[in-house]
Amino acid sequence: MSTTISTGNDGLDVILKGGLSSRRLYLLEGAPGSGKTTLALQFLREGVRRGEKALYITLSETAEELSAVAASHGWDSGEFDVFEFSSAAEVFGDGRDQSILHPWEMELGETIRLIQDEVERVRPKRVVFDSLSEMRLLAQDPLRYRRQVLALKQFFSGRDTTVILVDDMTGSHDGRDAHLHSLCHGVITLERLTLDFGAARRRMQVQKLRGIDFIAGYHDFTIRTGGLEIYPRLIAASHHAEFSGDITPSGIVELDNLLGGGPLRGTSTLLSGPAGSGKTTIALQYLFAACERGEPCTVYEFDERLGTLLVRAKAFGFDLLPHIENGTLVVEQIDPAEISPGEFATRVRIEVERRGARMIVIDSLNGYLAAMPQEQQLILQMHELLSYLSQKGVVTFLINPQNGLVGSMSTNLNISYVADSVVLLRFFEAEGRVRKAISVLKNRGGAHEDTIRELRIDSGGIRIGEPLSQFRGILTGTPEYLGARDPLMEDRDSDT
Repeated sequence: MSTTISTGNDGLDVILKGGLSSRRLYLLEGAPGSGKTTLALQFLREGVRRGEKALYITLSETAEELSAVAASHGWDSGEFDVFEFSSAAEVFGDGRDQSILHPWEMELGETIRLIQDEVERVRPKRVVFDSLSEMRLLAQDPLRYRRQVLALKQFFSGRDTTVILVDDMTGSHDGRDAHLHSLCHGVITLERLTLDFGAARRRMQVQKLRGIDFIAGYHDFTIRTGGLEIYPRLIAASHHAEFSGDITPSGIVELDNLLGGGPLRGTSTLLSGPAGSGKTTIALQYLFAACERGEPCTVYEFDERLGTLLVRAKAFGFDLLPHIENGTLVVEQIDPAEISPGEFATRVRIEVERRGARMIVIDSLNGYLAAMPQEQQLILQMHELLSYLSQKGVVTFLINPQNGLVGSMSTNLNISYVADSVVLLRFFEAEGRVRKAISVLKNRGGAHEDTIRELRIDSGGIRIGEPLSQFRGILTGTPEYLGARDPLMEDRDSDT
């Protein structure tokens, strides 16, 4: 009877909802460079850690090459048995001066016999066979190759052994071997995608797995020192936590009143407007207030450098450095060219689940968009991420820069329908000065003001003025103020 065993990779175990069924034959396929050998080594090392015998059978790599791969991750290939065919000449030794015998010089039937003899000798619990492409070369005939793979499966079927067959997907014109898929109990596919700019993206999926309810779809992963780091696709519905929908104030009554008292726990607020209109500063106001209350917060900074952010925040009266030093605030600098959406979602989960973050700021969505070429997928992933944060009771602020400064403006990402609240900022001209206007377009969390107010941001912080009722064209992107001067805010008097 089979039991569930760990693959040695935490992310893959999550996707498989525990691991692989033991005593079965699995296929690990992927193009060269996709990470197959590294994942296979993790599988064997997990067996060794559990006190099991492990065997790596290699036709494609020498033991020296395998040792180099293991050493690059800080591992020792001597932890498990390695059987390479280049050193199997002694099996045929009859006194002839022959020190090496390459796989393509051997009869396929003899190759299979050698494998079986080595398995009988070692009696491993875990076996990796790398790779099937060499078996195809030896067989030359597709029917003979399939018979031998079937013979291997039958040989292992009566043993307490879990086997992973590695395939580099060179066996057919489309890279898929349907017959091989049908023979194996499960199929795991690794992919490597080369983008126009930035690091190569890698993703994996479980093609099939008999008897296990796995998480389907693509999952991003990276290869780091220490093995594959797989980021299971986020499914928000499975992460619900109880929380109270309290209001989170900013400390500025006029600003909170625009949103009916402030954002509620578990809601997301989209701050949209042109560059320099005050989007990030408003988000920092709420963030600073939360830090002052002792709530863990996290900022994901795609656009601005940390040093610039701290200097700018301090100029507006938010000294964030003490909160960073005491661990209340974490600011993560994100390079869009080096991160996948799956990795980003995992980072957010770690902050929420391990550090207990109560407020998240993503600055900005343009940077997040740059991390993923397909916009439709981006919207779906952002929707799932915001749903997850909502389930966890986290307050989220999304900074959405719009193209242009004045006139009709557009955005690269139409994500306003996903957010619970939308705050719109605009420039307008009055009394010979460029001024800023703020208004709330929607608020699912409750009532909100439908007025347009002036916004002032200076060394004294954020100020919200009286309603500007004599406005025309605010939603067209070219606001025009036709009212009297009285409601307009001027610079603070140093004597008041």
